[in-house]
Amino acid sequence: MGEPSRYAIIGSGSAGFGAARTIRERDPEARISLVTISSLPFYNRYDLPKLFLGVEDWRDLLAVPTEVFDMLDIQLRRASRVVEVDGRNLTIQFAHNEVMGFDRLLVCSGGGGYLPAALSDYRHLLHDFGSFEQAVVTRKAVPKGGTVIMLGGDMIGLDLAFTLVDTGHKVILVTNDHTFWPHQIAPEERGELLDALTATGIEIIDGRRPTAIEDIGGRLPRRMVFSDGTTASGNVIMAFCGQQPSVEFLLSAGIDIERGILVNTQLQSSNDAIWAAGDVCQIWSDAGKGYKFYHGWKNVRIMGEIAARNMTGAEEAFDDPDPLAIRVEDGRIWSSFWEH
Repeated sequence: MGEPSRYAIIGSGSAGFGAARTIRERDPEARISLVTISSLPFYNRYDLPKLFLGVEDWRDLLAVPTEVFDMLDIQLRRASRVVEVDGRNLTIQFAHNEVMGFDRLLVCSGGGGYLPAALSDYRHLLHDFGSFEQAVVTRKAVPKGGTVIMLGGDMIGLDLAFTLVDTGHKVILVTNDHTFWPHQIAPEERGELLDALTATGIEIIDGRRPTAIEDIGGRLPRRMVFSDGTTASGNVIMAFCGQQPSVEFLLSAGIDIERGILVNTQLQSSNDAIWAAGDVCQIWSDAGKGYKFYHGWKNVRIMGEIAARNMTGAEEAFDDPDPLAIRVEDGRIWSSFWEH
């Protein structure tokens, strides 16, 4: 008998964990390494707003118990930052200089929050909410009844905004082209959706372009300055303007990258040993004759499982799912993006 196949998965979210579990089901002898830059195991990032509902222990956000990794014989490598993937020699290099080989690699690294270039010089004055650690810092910076200024307001941000309002905080939403991302909103739909946000208690600033962010100290230490000279102040300012795929460590991988990793309908890249799934990849659409991103928890989970089956010998295509839907129900916004 030959050596067991070595599977490496970068990213321990819904796509990555689902892929690892699927590989184990299909290849009981495989060596599976699940690599994450996070210090925590697989947890539900959609549940991070619960920190404003009193959740303090990261264990309460776990998507699966930690013992599952041992039960499935999955090597979980936490707090491990990948700096390079060598697609010719099939190796992964970590920031701590270790090099790990693989036979098949699945990239599920997701993406970081996108910030419009005009405000890039002020990133150090923004609070983040993309990880448990960042969310804890942000929660501590917002006192009871405090004010949060939110730039953009994508669907991840709006989910947080509703929780903030429901817990007695003030939310000022500064809209832009990324509001309601990843939904593509027609002009005639925008007004109804903004009215629904206002009805929930969110203050809307629409049509004003932010030009600077200032640290002014005091009770409301962050101030956003607009091109017309007006300002808005709050305890924290957060940007929710969609996601930017995390692909910088793949520049030496020898695979085709546009904004994300370009993959075929089987989620395989231009290197036949490397697949991708989730928010990091653009999938070829036969119907649209182009590469498309597909967002949302459900789509990401399905991608991970399909990629894993194809890595273990299947030839299964990721079919174009139904478009993400958004509407107003009983005065509140509903989005299929939030469906798990």
